[in-house]
Amino acid sequence: MASLVPAAGTLPWRRRDGRLEVALVHRPKYDDWSWAKGKLDPGEHPSVAAARETFEETGLVVRLGTPLPLAEYPILDATGAPATKIVHYWAAVVTGGSGKLLHEIDEVAWVDVRTANDRLDYARDREQLLALVRAERAGELDTWPLTLVRHAKATPRSKWKGDDRQRPLDAVGRAQATGVAAVLGAYGVTRVVSSSSVRCSATVQPYAVARGLRLRTRDALSEEGYAESPEGAARDLERLLAKGEPAALCSHGPVLPSLLESLGARAGAEHTGLTARLHEAARSSMRKGEVLVCHLSGRGEQARLVGVERIDT
Repeated sequence: MASLVPAAGTLPWRRRDGRLEVALVHRPKYDDWSWAKGKLDPGEHPSVAAARETFEETGLVVRLGTPLPLAEYPILDATGAPATKIVHYWAAVVTGGSGKLLHEIDEVAWVDVRTANDRLDYARDREQLLALVRAERAGELDTWPLTLVRHAKATPRSKWKGDDRQRPLDAVGRAQATGVAAVLGAYGVTRVVSSSSVRCSATVQPYAVARGLRLRTRDALSEEGYAESPEGAARDLERLLAKGEPAALCSHGPVLPSLLESLGARAGAEHTGLTARLHEAARSSMRKGEVLVCHLSGRGEQARLVGVERIDT
């Protein structure tokens, strides 16, 4: 049985003079045009690898958007044995970077969709382009991520004698917090809100510190605050939806289901599968350290759910 070689990449896109353009990369080693992509590092999530590889190949910092179809094709692995390469793709927008070519690429070309279709060397790469165009036509390409995070693993209640709200992360939880930071970075989170309980704030604090962001803590997102007034957590969610900027909200197992149900109600009739996925996450409870990425178009009352990803750290 052929081994699997996981990889990840992006389709950076922009609008120029009202026209949709995408960024292709040219690899001199193969003299081909394709998408920025590369293999996963050990233990790395595809979303993190997609953003990292795009930067390493193009010098561009990107924020991941809606997921695009996988590519799967036969290759030879490092030993020369048959293998199957599986590439995860996302639409992405450029948020920074110098554009200096850094790794295996000698040219990045921003071209319109028709030119991209003609220039791509592999038929399999046109599947992602077609999906991106369809998302654009449906009004679902220009999205922003709202990431819901369940706090990482903490010291067990049975071993903690103080105020439960001060219960810290354990060693596993601290490692998970590092993974959470990597994921939030791939989605370009710029606003971080957390339960005031230490096990929540410590889960997202490494990311906030690394990015120089203010960590906003809310009693309403704690277990105690939610038990006293469930409406408070709902209001915090609505504030994030009203702002419509890439955000992370970290809370607890008992609090998150109602927020997931609320977000599920924002999926249109054509996205009932997304509603079902959020309902399932609400029923089964998100795992500690899990990140659930909700891709939304619009903001406030017009915010609509168009994509969902569940990521373990």
